[in-house]
Amino acid sequence: MFVRMLLCCLAVTNIAYSQSSPENASPEKPRRIYLDEFRPQQSLKAPEHILTRAKYRCVNVHSHPLTLTDEELDQMVADMDAANISVSVSLDGKAGPKFPEHYQRLNKRHPGRFVVFVRMEYIGDGDPDDPATWAVNQPGYGLKMADWLTEAVRQGASGLKLLKNLGLGIRNPDGTLIPPDDPRFDPVWQRAAELKVPVLWHCADPIAFFRPINEQNERWEELYRHPEWSFYGDEFPEHQELIDARNRVIARHPGTTFICAHMADIPEDLDKLSRYLDRYPNMNVEIAARVSELGRQPYTARKFFVKHADRILFGTDGVPPMTELIPHFRFLETWDESFPYEDNPFPPQGLWNIYGLGLPDDVLKKVYHENAERIIPGVKKKN
Repeated sequence: MFVRMLLCCLAVTNIAYSQSSPENASPEKPRRIYLDEFRPQQSLKAPEHILTRAKYRCVNVHSHPLTLTDEELDQMVADMDAANISVSVSLDGKAGPKFPEHYQRLNKRHPGRFVVFVRMEYIGDGDPDDPATWAVNQPGYGLKMADWLTEAVRQGASGLKLLKNLGLGIRNPDGTLIPPDDPRFDPVWQRAAELKVPVLWHCADPIAFFRPINEQNERWEELYRHPEWSFYGDEFPEHQELIDARNRVIARHPGTTFICAHMADIPEDLDKLSRYLDRYPNMNVEIAARVSELGRQPYTARKFFVKHADRILFGTDGVPPMTELIPHFRFLETWDESFPYEDNPFPPQGLWNIYGLGLPDDVLKKVYHENAERIIPGVKKKN
């Protein structure tokens, strides 16, 4: 408790000293401020390249436009035009009869600018408060979900999306969590291979979210504001347990193409992720919402991007305005140093700045659009 109070009431210590001051003069005592008031202004002067447009046409493989009004959707596409984003992938398609509604809305209002993934469905017509009634806990679920996927692809879906709730929220009738590698999902993975559509999988979350919220947690400030984001404790699996379970699925289904969201949820350990990519040729990754992690390790990240250029896709998460796209382009294209990874004045994912990778053109083209065109049906046609 003492440490938390100390952190929350962080004092900025900046005692001025001047040889010209009288010997008996006391320096002014700095005012105590709270951590969420701390807004240091960087004194470092370094070259800046404010890029508002990707060097090559770009495919954003991770966006969420479902709840946008027509006007907001129009603004999203206007930002895409300005930023050289030719296609965005909506990950908001719902399995079943609601899928066509979302798909048709996007493609009627802005033809050729979106492809849509359908989400895995676990509850179906069941009672959300009673896992025993959920579709995932009924006989034949795997084949039923596979058929839902088939129907969605027939209606225009380009892939399947999984949220992190598999492994962290979806439960058996007895209340235990269903692990990501549960065999009841095998028919779904197999069907995705038969349909030649990728599976974009968000599994786990930042490693810090699985650690105690204490003075050693580098995301303490974020978790203090959002304690509900923590997965620390006996009721949840360890971070590595989730990663290992997902990897077992990828190994068990070599004919299925997997895109592991958020740099496979281990951008904090690119050496480990590199070994995974070497081991599983059907595994790919995308960078959405992880520029903050990648950009603080520019030497390691650049080597990773060059080595695995054929396996990395561009993504942003959410519906980014231009102010959030700029750091992505600077990160990938420039050698800029120590710049903010978010337009938020108080960085939401860690109290640090990032550095650019200065990627070569052949790598940029693959990350920006060539890999997506190869992996995701419909993207190349729309481009």
